[in-house]
Amino acid sequence: MSHPLRTLIEAADRAITAEDFDAVTEFYADDATLVVKPGLNVSGKPAIRRAFEAIAAHFNHSLKVGQGDMVVLEGADTALVLMESTLDAVAENGADASTVRRATFVFRKDADGRWLCVIDNSYGTDLIGAV
Repeated sequence: MSHPLRTLIEAADRAITAEDFDAVTEFYADDATLVVKPGLNVSGKPAIRRAFEAIAAHFNHSLKVGQGDMVVLEGADTALVLMESTLDAVAENGADASTVRRATFVFRKDADGRWLCVIDNSYGTDLIGAV
Protein backbone atom coordinates (compact mmCIF):
# COMPACT_ATOMS: atom_id res chain seq x y z
CA MET A 1 0.00 0.00 0.00
CA SER A 2 1.22 3.47 -0.88
CA HIS A 3 1.96 6.00 1.87
CA PRO A 4 -0.52 8.94 2.00
CA LEU A 5 2.40 11.30 1.36
CA ARG A 6 2.79 9.88 -2.16
CA THR A 7 -0.76 10.96 -2.97
CA LEU A 8 -0.15 14.36 -1.39
CA ILE A 9 3.09 14.91 -3.33
CA GLU A 10 1.45 13.82 -6.57
CA ALA A 11 -1.30 16.41 -5.99
CA ALA A 12 1.29 19.10 -5.22
CA ASP A 13 3.21 18.25 -8.39
CA ARG A 14 0.00 18.49 -10.44
CA ALA A 15 -0.64 21.93 -8.92
CA ILE A 16 2.92 23.04 -9.77
CA THR A 17 2.54 21.80 -13.33
CA ALA A 18 -0.85 23.57 -13.64
CA GLU A 19 0.65 26.74 -12.10
CA ASP A 20 -2.09 26.73 -9.47
CA PHE A 21 0.05 28.58 -6.94
CA ASP A 22 -2.79 29.03 -4.44
CA ALA A 23 -3.10 25.24 -4.27
CA VAL A 24 0.69 24.79 -4.18
CA THR A 25 1.09 26.93 -1.07
CA GLU A 26 -1.54 24.90 0.78
CA PHE A 27 0.85 21.93 0.84
CA TYR A 28 3.33 23.92 2.95
CA ALA A 29 3.46 24.84 6.63
CA ASP A 30 3.45 28.58 7.32
CA ASP A 31 7.13 28.38 8.35
CA ALA A 32 8.27 26.05 5.55
CA THR A 33 11.54 26.42 3.64
CA LEU A 34 11.97 25.80 -0.10
CA VAL A 35 15.39 25.28 -1.68
CA VAL A 36 15.02 27.28 -4.91
CA LYS A 37 18.54 26.42 -6.05
CA PRO A 38 21.81 25.71 -4.28
CA GLY A 39 22.57 28.72 -2.12
CA LEU A 40 19.07 30.21 -2.37
CA ASN A 41 16.35 29.23 0.10
CA VAL A 42 13.07 30.99 0.81
CA SER A 43 10.84 30.62 3.85
CA GLY A 44 7.15 31.25 4.43
CA LYS A 45 4.17 30.74 2.14
CA PRO A 46 4.29 34.17 0.42
CA ALA A 47 7.97 33.73 -0.49
CA ILE A 48 7.38 30.13 -1.62
CA ARG A 49 4.55 31.29 -3.89
CA ARG A 50 6.74 34.00 -5.43
CA ALA A 51 9.52 31.45 -5.96
CA PHE A 52 7.20 29.06 -7.80
CA GLU A 53 5.93 31.93 -9.96
CA ALA A 54 9.55 32.79 -10.85
CA ILE A 55 10.40 29.13 -11.51
CA ALA A 56 7.41 28.84 -13.88
CA ALA A 57 8.54 31.96 -15.76
CA HIS A 58 12.14 30.69 -15.88
CA PHE A 59 10.92 27.53 -17.61
CA ASN A 60 8.67 29.41 -20.05
CA HIS A 61 5.57 28.09 -18.24
CA SER A 62 6.37 24.59 -19.52
CA LEU A 63 7.46 22.82 -16.32
CA LYS A 64 6.03 19.35 -15.74
CA VAL A 65 6.88 17.73 -12.41
CA GLY A 66 6.52 14.02 -11.62
CA GLN A 67 7.68 11.31 -9.26
CA GLY A 68 9.68 8.15 -9.46
CA ASP A 69 10.64 5.84 -6.64
CA MET A 70 9.88 7.06 -3.13
CA VAL A 71 10.84 6.06 0.40
CA VAL A 72 9.02 7.48 3.42
CA LEU A 73 10.61 7.30 6.87
CA GLU A 74 8.10 8.27 9.53
CA GLY A 75 8.62 8.91 13.23
CA ALA A 76 6.23 10.61 15.62
CA ASP A 77 4.54 13.38 13.62
CA THR A 78 7.45 13.86 11.22
CA ALA A 79 8.31 12.16 7.93
CA LEU A 80 11.41 12.24 5.76
CA VAL A 81 10.65 11.60 2.10
CA LEU A 82 13.42 10.48 -0.25
CA MET A 83 12.19 10.56 -3.82
CA GLU A 84 13.12 10.63 -7.44
CA SER A 85 11.66 13.84 -8.82
CA THR A 86 11.32 14.22 -12.59
CA LEU A 87 11.35 17.62 -14.25
CA ASP A 88 10.53 18.22 -17.90
CA ALA A 89 10.52 21.70 -19.41
CA VAL A 90 11.55 23.91 -22.26
CA ALA A 91 14.77 25.74 -21.40
CA GLU A 92 15.31 29.45 -21.97
CA ASN A 93 17.03 28.66 -25.28
CA GLY A 94 13.97 26.68 -26.46
CA ALA A 95 15.55 23.26 -26.09
CA ASP A 96 13.76 20.45 -24.27
CA ALA A 97 15.22 19.90 -20.82
CA SER A 98 14.66 16.86 -18.64
CA THR A 99 16.25 15.93 -15.36
CA VAL A 100 15.81 13.46 -12.54
CA ARG A 101 16.74 14.57 -9.04
CA ARG A 102 16.92 12.63 -5.80
CA ALA A 103 14.87 14.99 -3.68
CA THR A 104 14.47 15.16 0.09
CA PHE A 105 11.42 16.52 1.85
CA VAL A 106 10.45 16.85 5.50
CA PHE A 107 6.76 16.77 6.44
CA ARG A 108 5.07 17.23 9.77
CA LYS A 109 1.51 16.54 10.86
CA ASP A 110 -0.45 19.52 12.08
CA ALA A 111 -2.99 19.47 14.94
CA ASP A 112 -5.69 18.33 12.49
CA GLY A 113 -3.60 15.36 11.31
CA ARG A 114 -2.75 16.91 7.91
CA TRP A 115 0.74 16.43 6.53
CA LEU A 116 2.41 19.73 5.62
CA CYS A 117 5.79 20.17 3.97
CA VAL A 118 8.28 22.02 6.18
CA ILE A 119 11.42 21.50 4.05
CA ASP A 120 11.30 21.11 0.26
CA ASN A 121 14.72 20.26 -1.17
CA SER A 122 14.44 18.98 -4.73
CA TYR A 123 18.26 18.88 -4.93
CA GLY A 124 18.63 16.33 -2.13
CA THR A 125 22.20 15.59 -1.11
CA ASP A 126 23.50 17.31 -4.26
CA LEU A 127 23.47 20.44 -2.09
CA ILE A 128 26.58 19.09 -0.34
CA GLY A 129 29.51 20.92 -1.88
CA ALA A 130 27.26 22.85 -4.31
CA VAL A 131 27.29 26.13 -2.42
